[in-house]
Amino acid sequence: MAKPGFKRLVLAYTLGAAAALTLFALNARPATAATFCESECGSPTPSPSPTYSPSPTPGASPSPSPSPSPSPSPSPSQAPSPTPTPTGSDSSGNSVNGLANQRFNQMITNRVLGTVLLGVNEQVNCSDCISAFGSAGSFSAGIHGRKELTPNLSLLAGIAYTQYSEGGYHITSAPIGAFALRYDFTDWGSSRPFFDVGTILTPWEKARYTRSYNTSLGPVSVTSSTDASNYAVFGRAGWISRLSSRDEVAAYIEVWQLWQRVSGYADNTVAFNPFDATIATGTDRTSLVKIGGQWTHLFAGNIETNINGGWVQSFASHSGIVATVTGDGMVVPTMGNQGWFEYGGRLGFRVQKGWVVDLFANGTLGPQPVGNTIHGGVGLRINY
Repeated sequence: MAKPGFKRLVLAYTLGAAAALTLFALNARPATAATFCESECGSPTPSPSPTYSPSPTPGASPSPSPSPSPSPSPSPSQAPSPTPTPTGSDSSGNSVNGLANQRFNQMITNRVLGTVLLGVNEQVNCSDCISAFGSAGSFSAGIHGRKELTPNLSLLAGIAYTQYSEGGYHITSAPIGAFALRYDFTDWGSSRPFFDVGTILTPWEKARYTRSYNTSLGPVSVTSSTDASNYAVFGRAGWISRLSSRDEVAAYIEVWQLWQRVSGYADNTVAFNPFDATIATGTDRTSLVKIGGQWTHLFAGNIETNINGGWVQSFASHSGIVATVTGDGMVVPTMGNQGWFEYGGRLGFRVQKGWVVDLFANGTLGPQPVGNTIHGGVGLRINY
């Protein structure tokens, strides 16, 4: 019975010795193995009993321990993007030339409307008369007529209220007055010379001018209001021929001097106008020479016709604009010489003795800034 007990004792001792050897082998791993595992696997998983830390192999860099990631700080509110700075000051400066063209056209249109008051669509020599009229295209309403002062000398005069616009400008509340003296050498016979001297006056008018230009952020259009006035003087020398009791023809040459005074103003306030302008008070002026002619004919004793026209050439033109433009400084436009054709006509119906209903038209044909225009109307003329 004692023998089996001895065997159990030997077996227990053998198992204990094996366990002790196993533990010793595990604790005695080479340092290189530990280093290799750390370098390949990151931070080692701590062993249940970390009783021994092997020193690193000389020459080997220890693996850096990962630094903790900083907690993200709240980002500040994003600043708004700055508005881009527009460009286009040169275009704004060039737009002042457009204002000069508008004002030149204004001088010419005012003169064309004024010549209606001086009988431009009527024959050179006729009896005393007075006419009330109205016209469209450019609105105009007024009266004009002629009065024989002596057998050779006649007075032509008229007054009208007008409104007109063309190419970016608009004129309102513009009264026009005109008068002239005509000397007709009637004692020379049916073919003879004649002379006119006269003036056209528009002492006050309301004006609106539009200035347009482009910027990198879009187009700009500004309309501004101011006051203006127009004055003109002229002389005419011509030759008239009474071909028959129904026909009269005439040829002539005219010389004109025109002035236009415009009060200073600044751009009206608009939502977007980065390159605004200020226009100083100034006077535009130009001189004109016109070579023209006309023909008046009576059909069937009760239908009167008149056609007239001529070539006009400007010279010594001057713009009174002196503009101060933001980003472009002082701008003074130049005004070149212009040439254009002027035309007119009248169709009159003698409704009864001394009473004539007239349909008439006047206008211009040519390049800008004068351009192609037409002003038509109707009148009632009384001869006495």
